[in-house]
Amino acid sequence: MRCARAIFFLSLCGFAWLSIPRATSQGSYQVIEVHDGGTISGTVKWSGESVKPPSAPITKDLDVCNPEKAKSRDLERLIIGSGEGVENTVVYLADVTRGKAMDIPETRRVLDQKSCRYIPHVALVPADTDYKLKSSDAILHTVQMEGAAVFNLPFPFQNQFIARTLHKLGVIDLKCNAGHTWMNGVVFVVRHPYYAVTDDHGNFELTNVPPGEYQIDAWHESWKVAREEPSLDVASQKMTKRIFFGEPITIRKKVEVKAGAKASVNFQLSAQ
Repeated sequence: MRCARAIFFLSLCGFAWLSIPRATSQGSYQVIEVHDGGTISGTVKWSGESVKPPSAPITKDLDVCNPEKAKSRDLERLIIGSGEGVENTVVYLADVTRGKAMDIPETRRVLDQKSCRYIPHVALVPADTDYKLKSSDAILHTVQMEGAAVFNLPFPFQNQFIARTLHKLGVIDLKCNAGHTWMNGVVFVVRHPYYAVTDDHGNFELTNVPPGEYQIDAWHESWKVAREEPSLDVASQKMTKRIFFGEPITIRKKVEVKAGAKASVNFQLSAQ
């Protein structure tokens, strides 16, 4: 059974930037036939004390948004699961310039709004391709996208897809403007396929990597509440409150990939 926990400080053997640009350039990337490619795998694990995770009250459309009749919704900003593995950390090669063709899983490229949650919470979308969005909920949602792309997309009908082509590399924040202020998610617009999102055990794997030395980054969205601001519910035209978070953290390490071999990189998160 998974549990969600938040921490005040993130530490890792490597370098951490507490404030980084929301969108960064990845340069050019050349698709080649990879010979004797290697594999990079590892885990992101939690090893410290936990604190109460950020949450928000479920205040609207309770039949759809709160079928379990909970008093509040965990905001999924930090999820620690089986074996203390940290889910939803984005691990990627920061400086790769050539390698395999794009093979980001389709499940990471399509968004569903279900029970007033964004699924998946972290999306990976190749640049210059469509990001497909739908709502399984029979209520009004609006997806506000801010960052590397800016859109405000209404979803008045159930199970109808809307697509937007994402061109600019970087990070996009997602939120709902229809009064479901707890809904939040992240989209990475990427140039190359060497990205992974850790599973509920904290595991990741990058496959068919050309032999060489690389910088590998682990990125985690902020869990720390920075402020609350008034927010307009476009459906009811009433004001609500929305939580805003601090800057994400990126940690960088080095890894050497040898021909046909496996390399291991393990990250550890802890409170100080």
